[in-house]
Amino acid sequence: MLELGTVLLGLAALAVSQDTPPSTYPHNYTGIPATGYGPEWQHYFEVTEPLPNVTVPLPRNYAGSLSVNRAGHANDTLFFWGFEKEEGSLAAEAGERSDEPWLIWLNGGPGASSFLGFFAENGPLHITNTYSIVPNNYSWNKLADAFWVDQPVGTGFSTADATGYIPDEDQMGQDFLGFLTNLVKVFPSLAERPFYLTGESYAGTYIPYIVKAIFSTPNPPVKLAKFAIGDGATAALSVFEMLPMLSVIETYPQLIGYDPEVYEYFKTQTHLCGYDLNLTYPETAHFPTIPVNWGSIADASAFAERSRGGYSKSVFKNTLVSKVKQQQEAGQLLAARDLETREERKMAWKRDLTGRVNGTIDPYYGCDLLDFVIDYALNYSFPWEGGDFNGFDVYFVPDALDPEAPLDPTIFFNDNRTRAAVHAPTSQDWAEQINYPFNSTYDYTFPDGGVNEFGDPSVEPMAFLSELATNASLHNVSMIFYSGNADMLVAHLGTEVTIQNTTWGGIQGFTRKPDTPWYDDTGKFAGIVHQERNLTYVLFNGAGHEVPEYEPATAYVFLREFVLGSNTTGLVESSGNGTVTVVGGEDHVFDNDIMSAASDAIYYGSATTVSSYVPASATVAAWDSFIATAITTASAAVSTVA
Repeated sequence: MLELGTVLLGLAALAVSQDTPPSTYPHNYTGIPATGYGPEWQHYFEVTEPLPNVTVPLPRNYAGSLSVNRAGHANDTLFFWGFEKEEGSLAAEAGERSDEPWLIWLNGGPGASSFLGFFAENGPLHITNTYSIVPNNYSWNKLADAFWVDQPVGTGFSTADATGYIPDEDQMGQDFLGFLTNLVKVFPSLAERPFYLTGESYAGTYIPYIVKAIFSTPNPPVKLAKFAIGDGATAALSVFEMLPMLSVIETYPQLIGYDPEVYEYFKTQTHLCGYDLNLTYPETAHFPTIPVNWGSIADASAFAERSRGGYSKSVFKNTLVSKVKQQQEAGQLLAARDLETREERKMAWKRDLTGRVNGTIDPYYGCDLLDFVIDYALNYSFPWEGGDFNGFDVYFVPDALDPEAPLDPTIFFNDNRTRAAVHAPTSQDWAEQINYPFNSTYDYTFPDGGVNEFGDPSVEPMAFLSELATNASLHNVSMIFYSGNADMLVAHLGTEVTIQNTTWGGIQGFTRKPDTPWYDDTGKFAGIVHQERNLTYVLFNGAGHEVPEYEPATAYVFLREFVLGSNTTGLVESSGNGTVTVVGGEDHVFDNDIMSAASDAIYYGSATTVSSYVPASATVAAWDSFIATAITTASAAVSTVA
């Protein structure tokens, strides 16, 4: 993976105490209209000046800051950059093009700029590891008018006064409604056109709150048609980040060196932590709350360094730096890829386990199985390099580049030529991610302070997802949840648990296990798709946390067919005589909830791939034989959670 410096997910902080957050404000450029928002603002927002290092023609596009209409906070704005699908599609008048879709893309964080997605995933421009800028043949604006928006206020190029940062996600939703109200005043055709709200990671929190705000507004400014959440933080931390770790190992046994004994150990830890939920179709009762049983890792200085920047690759890796340093000083971590020494250490680790009381949760990691698996891979599994945190990519398991190839649009955005061309504020520099100061403060405590791991005091959307799904059905709004199979941080099992814990249409979860294959335009296997009662689940083969980055062509087909389109592959249909069929059939490639990547290569090198670790066919065959029995036995032994 090309390193964004900051991407989207990490863990938590114990405490943060910093200065008052900055006060920022939009900049009024020459030609700004003196009237309230309206179509005359299109000329002001249109990007007409050359952009540095951009040598390819762009479709007509508009950028700038729009107020969120929050009383007492006139400087609270959201920054947008919108691109037309075709000439004149955004400039259409009210009532025109009423059947043509438009979309908004959001990244997460919290505090991450959506232009991370713009430049690495689905925007019209991509930045390379040499800082050159190239066109993206799979930009989402080729299929619909598309906007990338920095939010909440204070994120990226969006502005906020020192007391105007959002206190919670309900305020975020209201701010976004204010932004939408002003956006459709500038582009009036958008008010009547079908609106598609899309995003990933912590947008899995943002989007449900925005949708809730839309449903709660008697006359919302837009006509929401569908929302799509990718690798989303929609449930509790324990569900989306900890619970799926055994399934990650089952998908990528390279993480544990294909070792059955190590697998059995992590399976035991999964059971002791209450993470071994048995999904049934449909479910008969909601799952119990699953708290994270933090071990002494929660008291470690390394863990404490995980700031509210939380879903940040840089923060995540900085934490590993301290942890690695501590382990090196204690002589607990290898300094190089020394296979013989690594094997000796692994055997010592196993011997240590035999001395523990059977059924004991690890005292250091507790139920923080994500950190546990990462540390095991760094210590004992080739080609990850013990002692070097840069060689592990929690967002895309097959990537062991050390260091990773840089991918950073900071220089481009903070170039004064760019700033002026896109009408960006001069009161702040653009940043990939900030430590978002909820309630305009950096002071918070975790895990004992009554707020979540990012300082966000809002309840996770899972708490109201059934109500939201019911309202979505009433408003004829479709829902999509999708995941990348190579994402370790928000692994797909967490998404599936979220769906199965949601009631809509009078039924809890899907009635059949997702098991229908879908294919891209070349006929290549793209993953699994399942659709029931206006809700679609898509699993992408070979994609990491940022799906459009790793599988751009497949993500483009997904947008065309399942988000904007009405492809029925995977749809459960019932006939009048009670016969149930699934469009596209069920191939049982996903019967055990695993799309195995056991034979996939893990590539490594310095900033670029130098070599790849390809497991021996005999190793993979032995693992496949073992895991088939292990999973079947586990499925038979685990009773349904009631």
